[in-house]
Amino acid sequence: MTDVSLAVIGGSGLYTLFDPAESEQQRIETPYGPALVTLGQLAGRRVAFLTRHGVDHSAAPHLINYRANIWALASLGVRVILSSAAVGGVSPDYPPGTLALVDQFIDRTSGRADTFYDEGSVQHLAAADPFDPTLLRIAAGALGDAVVHSGTVVVIQGPRFSTRAESLWFRAAGAHLVNMTLYPEVPLAAELNIATVTLAFVTDSDAGLAPAAGGEEEVSAELVFARLAEAQPRIVAAIEEIIRALPADFAPRELISPTEVATVLGRSVK
Repeated sequence: MTDVSLAVIGGSGLYTLFDPAESEQQRIETPYGPALVTLGQLAGRRVAFLTRHGVDHSAAPHLINYRANIWALASLGVRVILSSAAVGGVSPDYPPGTLALVDQFIDRTSGRADTFYDEGSVQHLAAADPFDPTLLRIAAGALGDAVVHSGTVVVIQGPRFSTRAESLWFRAAGAHLVNMTLYPEVPLAAELNIATVTLAFVTDSDAGLAPAAGGEEEVSAELVFARLAEAQPRIVAAIEEIIRALPADFAPRELISPTEVATVLGRSVK
């Protein structure tokens, strides 16, 4: 199997990354089910690409097979994941159109399989800084003023959007952004000693900052997907800039014993 150290996970709207004639698609069997990964070249690097919701956006946020996705990438040798994510802004400091490198999350999901260490071994992940701080600094240096360099995202269960009361509550709790998919993707990657950085694109002002009911800025799937389509060239260009700035010998944090990680990756596939 091809060894590749860098992966991109595409969020809503980012379903392809390479020229089909110059890429290779692999179905990877994992202990948690199959994952579809495409291998190609981006910014001069060999990259594995995985679309979070599927190429036809058929996987709802709470039904995404996060463990299969992350295990599949780790099995290829991935050490770094760059991801894109659609987010709503629950703070006026993050208006629609903003690109942000998020550095904290608040988990408001439920019932999602969120650890690899649920059999044979218990590992307590240090998660004070869930996104790799060194990788964040590299990304911030590469993108400069084109992005906001920090942000707290509250991850909700989905697939419904927030009520106005919930949106205001998230802001009062210290969140700047709201999303449906970064948990458990980010901690699962950290459990396998993979560094992550997420480029969040603010598509809307969620519910609490939107005008009265019926206003044109009220969040809807149609609004989100339309703005994502417009923003895709900008998002991909930013991902490419981060890849160019990433040292070839970048080493992620070791948060879990490599022996324990090897045990997880050695599990038999389904």
